[in-house]
Amino acid sequence: MLGRSIAVAATCLLASIAHAGDQGDPAQSCDGSTYEMVDCLKAKTAEWDKRMNIAYQQALKDAVPQQREQLRAAQRLWIQYRDASCLYYGLGEGTIARIGAGECVRSLTEARARELENVGPK
Repeated sequence: MLGRSIAVAATCLLASIAHAGDQGDPAQSCDGSTYEMVDCLKAKTAEWDKRMNIAYQQALKDAVPQQREQLRAAQRLWIQYRDASCLYYGLGEGTIARIGAGECVRSLTEARARELENVGPK
């Protein structure tokens, strides 16, 4: 029961963090009020998520058949890891928790996108 509650809380928190705003410039600084910072992190995360998904699809396409299922399994586990890890920050106290969780999702998604972009033939 507790595990299910945590999973639901993680899904709700991460959905609110990853939902993109209209400020998708990955180079922009996320300064301002808490609301502005969270909104900026949402936009940056959406851009990295898009890039990660493109790289993931390309990696699947480039993989030999016996690698494909392993890549799918690894990606599913990576998403679970990211969600659980970032929920830790989101459950903290105060409004800074939302910023910490948002930055966690953004930074881990960026790292995974870059990793997947470097997989396969060049």
